[in-house]
Amino acid sequence: MDYNMYSYTPNEPEATIRERSSAFPALMSKVYLWMTLALAITGLTAYYVAGNEQLLFSIASNQAVFWGLIIGELALVWILSANINRLSFPVAGLMFGAYSILNGVTLSFIFLAYTMESIATTFFVTAGTFGAMSLLGLFIKRDLSGVGRFLIMGLFGLIIASVVNMFVASSTLSWAVSYVGVFIFCGLTAYDTQKMKDILQRSEGMGQTNMLKIALLCSLSLYLDFINLFLYLLRFFGNSRN
Repeated sequence: MDYNMYSYTPNEPEATIRERSSAFPALMSKVYLWMTLALAITGLTAYYVAGNEQLLFSIASNQAVFWGLIIGELALVWILSANINRLSFPVAGLMFGAYSILNGVTLSFIFLAYTMESIATTFFVTAGTFGAMSLLGLFIKRDLSGVGRFLIMGLFGLIIASVVNMFVASSTLSWAVSYVGVFIFCGLTAYDTQKMKDILQRSEGMGQTNMLKIALLCSLSLYLDFINLFLYLLRFFGNSRN
């Protein structure tokens, strides 16, 4: 799914931020742990659904079910990001888990289109690329806010181009979208990591529950970056079953 979000940005004086650093490493580790768990849930769900021919056929042959899954995913992300302050942390965590499962169901079709070996190769390439860009976001001194705004605008253009190509079916446009998609989500990974670092530092001292909910949103954002980067790289490294 092509979207990216942060809806909760605490605002504290810089002096206060510098004084509150004890909880930051623990919050960072939770972000990456939850993202990894969500990816594992998505992968296992996709593998299970792909191996169940009856279930897969039921989804593929019923457009209402398929589009219901897509709408359900969008709804969960919107509700989670827009209502994080009102949701309890367990409920927010369950919603993230539910989204990971739904995303796994929709991604199960890649196992029909590509070989298992190429999917595994693409996953490791994605993990390495994501890790490198995330480290860049953590340690780069330059403020990436301007770059992030440019990338988000580019993301909207990417979505429009993808929709247009659904009708024109241009192979040239398809490859262009793939190249631009990899570039955008590499950049967004670095940008979102830097923004996550800033948000988590500003959230310290706001209460354990609030900090955990903020970390969960950060985890969701990085999860979305990883999934989208994986899907665009799969167009380059995926070997068709045909």
